[in-house]
Amino acid sequence: MRKAWLVGGVVFGACLSFVALLVVGTYVVAAQLVGGGGGGGVRGAVGLAKGAVPAAYQPLVQRWGNLCPAVNPALLAAQLYQESGWNPRAQSHASAQGIAQFIPGTWAAHGVDGDKDGDRDVWDPNDAIPSAASYDCSLAQYVKDVPGDPTDNMLAAYNAGAYAVIKYGGVPPYKETQNYVRIIRSLEKSFARPVGPVEPSRQAAGAIYFAQKQLGKPYLWGGEGTAADGGRFDCSGLTQAAYATVGIKLPRVANDQYNAGPHPSRDELLPGDLVFFSDDLTDSRAIRHVGMYVGGGYMINAPYTGAVIRFDKIDTPDYFGATRVTQDGAKALPTHGTDA
Repeated sequence: MRKAWLVGGVVFGACLSFVALLVVGTYVVAAQLVGGGGGGGVRGAVGLAKGAVPAAYQPLVQRWGNLCPAVNPALLAAQLYQESGWNPRAQSHASAQGIAQFIPGTWAAHGVDGDKDGDRDVWDPNDAIPSAASYDCSLAQYVKDVPGDPTDNMLAAYNAGAYAVIKYGGVPPYKETQNYVRIIRSLEKSFARPVGPVEPSRQAAGAIYFAQKQLGKPYLWGGEGTAADGGRFDCSGLTQAAYATVGIKLPRVANDQYNAGPHPSRDELLPGDLVFFSDDLTDSRAIRHVGMYVGGGYMINAPYTGAVIRFDKIDTPDYFGATRVTQDGAKALPTHGTDA
């Protein structure tokens, strides 16, 4: 876990006393800035949120995510993350293969030689990522005359087949397909770089209230606050439990929690935002610590073995970025790996 600095008693007490004030005051300002507009949507030219796509794949996603109007880099990133969690060696029980999870028949028909090295290798992201974008664009062409949102129709065709989308005149009434479209469009917002103020969270104050009540409890690696854990937490166990109290189910893993909503910049942080830390500032999959921002440059966090849940500064060299948790963003997340 990350090295942190214990805040002295005076500062600790001051932070505790002013948490409620920080929450109220910061949200009043935020509401004025956003004006109720929900500025976290994906619109216009789409960039990728800082570090959300591993650095090795970011140029590929940015380039091929602009292949046709129905696709954008954040949408392509959402599909790849949903399919494999960025694992180029992923293989499913249904024989789906690689970072884009192509089944052999689909790969044979739609795989492309993205890096022009003379072969089409489903296990090579330099081929598989371009192939995923190319396949999306082919599907978009198949359903281009269907009423409704062209990207939703393309995603529905990816899940249920173009014939079903044409037959039903849009996203077909299949629960699996409707969920797939919803999940990818929600994850798209998590992978996109915001182009305006991110809408404040309505659940953040309740999550902070829970986290504040845990102050002083000893850290426990793998702790989720259960009776067996003695009510103790590790970093992502604390944030997961805090948001569970307001009806939002976060994944257990800190680096997956990063994708639970849009990413405000450092100067746009609001109380309740999750703040993340890593030794690799180019890759969200390398995140190893998470805390909950409370304002004034401080977070509540469970730091490491031997420490207690406490306030710490967020402005350290390993600060990676932040996420404003949303209900839809959390619901869209798959779970990959184990916690750090």
